Amino acid sequence: MTTIPTRTLNDGNEIPAIGFGTYPLTGDEGYQAVRSALDNGYRLLDSAVNYKNEVEVGRAARDWLDDNGMDRDELTIQTKLPGRHHDYHLAIASVEESLERLGLQRIDVLLIHWPNPITNKYRDAWRALVDLRASGVVRTIGVSNFTAQHLADIVEASGETPAINQIELHPYFIQEQMRGEHQQRGILTQSWSPLGKSQAPFEEPAVAQAAEAHDVTPAQVILRWQVQLGSVPLPKSATPERQAANLDVFDFELTEAEMAAIAGLHREDGRLFGGDPNTHEEM
Repeated sequence: MTTIPTRTLNDGNEIPAIGFGTYPLTGDEGYQAVRSALDNGYRLLDSAVNYKNEVEVGRAARDWLDDNGMDRDELTIQTKLPGRHHDYHLAIASVEESLERLGLQRIDVLLIHWPNPITNKYRDAWRALVDLRASGVVRTIGVSNFTAQHLADIVEASGETPAINQIELHPYFIQEQMRGEHQQRGILTQSWSPLGKSQAPFEEPAVAQAAEAHDVTPAQVILRWQVQLGSVPLPKSATPERQAANLDVFDFELTEAEMAAIAGLHREDGRLFGGDPNTHEEM
């Protein structure tokens, strides 16, 4: 089984260098996929209120821990506060409901799912997360889909810097500006849709040639590219064999030329949602 390195966050906590994305896995399929992912070595599980799978993720995690006699600290369980719950008291209540659905006493990582700029209450939501961390029910707090301005706003309002910003990042959309912003502020980048979903550039020469050179799959090349960028990718697969392959990216290293060639696939229309992600209510 692959041993996963960890990344140290700006709050002193650590998380695995790769995680398991769970959207849109629900029901028994979702439960079985999470159990399989844990069996394959994943120790970071990414869920969200809007994914409607906190129950399945929590049950799979608890069952796996019990069946293997593992301590709760072996797993990093991550979920997200939805945009409709940004009022301070709604945010507190929403997280309490997430804890109940997960069946856990603590959420390891809690993110604001997106800034929901229409309501302009993300500062209130961030204040709630800061207080939840202080109360001990949340260990690490961060955000998702925040722009540089949104980050500046909450840091200025609270004096607290998020540990994580989870953003869309893949070879067609490399987020160079946001990664630079994160580096400057000491924020870890997490990557959603790290392979690019249906637009995965598996047949691009930059990816295919690197895969052949290292005797790995194109998906492994892209995930290794993510890891070497310093981001934490969150690939999703319900197939046990693919889950295992997606984890097996720590025994080879891409050259600088290969890294640059993959980054060179970036294109202005490469964003999966198109336009401004902060206009999408499904977040």
